[in-house]
Amino acid sequence: MLRPLPALFAAVLAVTGPVSHAADPQPYTVTFNDTGNAALNQALKDSSTLISLKQSAPVGPFALVARAQKDIERFSVTLDSFGFYKAKVHVRIAGKALDDPSLYGFLARAPTNPSVPVVVATELGPLFHLRKVEIKGSMPYRAATSLGLKPGAPALAADVLAARERLLDALRNDGYALAKVAEPVVILVPDANALDVSYQVTTGPVATLGEISLHGLVAVNESFVRGRLRIFYGDPFNPKAIEKARQDLASIGVFSSVRVHTAEHLDSQGRLPLTFEFTERPKRVANIGAAYSTDLGGSLSSTWQHRNLLGNAEQLNLMVGVTQIGGNSTTGIGYKATSGFVKPDFLQTGQSLLINLGAIKQSLIAYDQKAIMGDVSLNRKFPDHWNGSIGVAGEESEITQEGQTNHYTLLSLPMTLKYDSTNSLLDPTEGVRASASLTPIQPLTGPHTSTFLVMQVSGSGYLDVGEPGRSVLALRGMVGDVQGASQFELPPDKRFYAGGSATVRGYKYQSIGPQFPNQNPQGGTSMSAGTVEFRQRILEDYGAAVFADIGQVNADGLPFGGIWRMGLGVGARYYTSFGPIRLDLALPVNKQAGSGSFEVYIGLGQAF
Repeated sequence: MLRPLPALFAAVLAVTGPVSHAADPQPYTVTFNDTGNAALNQALKDSSTLISLKQSAPVGPFALVARAQKDIERFSVTLDSFGFYKAKVHVRIAGKALDDPSLYGFLARAPTNPSVPVVVATELGPLFHLRKVEIKGSMPYRAATSLGLKPGAPALAADVLAARERLLDALRNDGYALAKVAEPVVILVPDANALDVSYQVTTGPVATLGEISLHGLVAVNESFVRGRLRIFYGDPFNPKAIEKARQDLASIGVFSSVRVHTAEHLDSQGRLPLTFEFTERPKRVANIGAAYSTDLGGSLSSTWQHRNLLGNAEQLNLMVGVTQIGGNSTTGIGYKATSGFVKPDFLQTGQSLLINLGAIKQSLIAYDQKAIMGDVSLNRKFPDHWNGSIGVAGEESEITQEGQTNHYTLLSLPMTLKYDSTNSLLDPTEGVRASASLTPIQPLTGPHTSTFLVMQVSGSGYLDVGEPGRSVLALRGMVGDVQGASQFELPPDKRFYAGGSATVRGYKYQSIGPQFPNQNPQGGTSMSAGTVEFRQRILEDYGAAVFADIGQVNADGLPFGGIWRMGLGVGARYYTSFGPIRLDLALPVNKQAGSGSFEVYIGLGQAF
């Protein structure tokens, strides 16, 4: 015997029923017998109004029976979707079947305490399998192989529906933009404990792109957007290329959303029109930030950004901040002011021109510094998460260390290569970040004017080890070295230091490494550091972390030749819509003179 199931696969888990309310609600508990299939167990519970409405919509005795009867319908749909078409469901209230004439009288007399037990038991019966799988209509062989559904497989509704989507995606990827795959026709064959499934396919013509329309542009120049597009009139229809173009436009920074739509019909020339719809972000934005650590004290900053200065997504960024408000590694309040201009797609798509100017004052135990600096650089994006930059930078500074003041004029050629496959700037849970920089520096004035080379490699990796986004193992490492100058031939701010949130937590800022007789940091020509951190999210908005940091600084030797120092710590996290707020407490394991006994760090975003 064959019988069609035209609505089953379109209505999986969608059975609904009326909700009754009673003046005197009947307390009850719900227990499900184990089916031996964890996914099915959960699906049955998820489909049950006995569970979902238990707290939000209490019911009286008679309505409780009606709710249980409606749930039997829901359970049957769920069991069918898992391939158990001959399954039977039994719901008992206080051990009585729902059609037991004595049930209503029992419930009418039941006290409010204890709660009435409701037990759901299932007899699964045989698991149905697919007997025939058929595609009706002509289509390319390669697309047909994407169906991924074979006779003999369990007859799971989710698999049958997913096969339709794979088939449709394969046809679109082959250029059949208007292809249609009808809902699967499913025939139940009870005598064979099997299903026959067929898919009706209409491919339509292979399409090429027609007119590409841009809607919603207000302050952003259309010529800039069209110059950025990497798809063109007459190109073969390719969903992946279209999505890549959409993502690229969304990444510019001036749009809050970018959507793309294809027409439902070909134009008069047999091409497929395409429409991009844009929603622009506000052109100007201002932010205020704050951070605190026991070594560097407090800091306050204010930023202002114009996202679309001249109509082609040019950015103007301004920042002013007060730093070193207190802190055990500082000797006074500092400041920082920067301005930056970014010109995207400079000379070619994917290449940006960056111009930065800044001024800084630092009063640290290691040294005092006043400096102005500026740089001009080109940043180029490469495929697969890579980008690189090269530029020219200049710095004019006055630095005092151990009572000796020197003036420096430095000219440098910074070169950087970066890789970033992480999924978040402030709270990455997977992926890798890596950076390698090479900076030749020529002192024009100062005690020593020999050219030296600063090299640094750093990286961090994030491994999601549990439920997605909740248990993360984070690793960090960095190595730096200077060639061409000895320790005291280098300006103090160009030497390497360790200690602090960016290297080894638990130690005062810059306190690890060689010291002057008064225990003030000297800095060195090489350094290395590493971190292991485990982050665990708790409930929805809270989290905790444990970590171990190690690091060393060498006065004039190789990057791994100094005395290693270790810090251990714990942290708390509060997750907000804009990123986690971080509180870390760390202790030094093998103290160095002047390194302190503990440090506290408060900021926005993970430590790395």
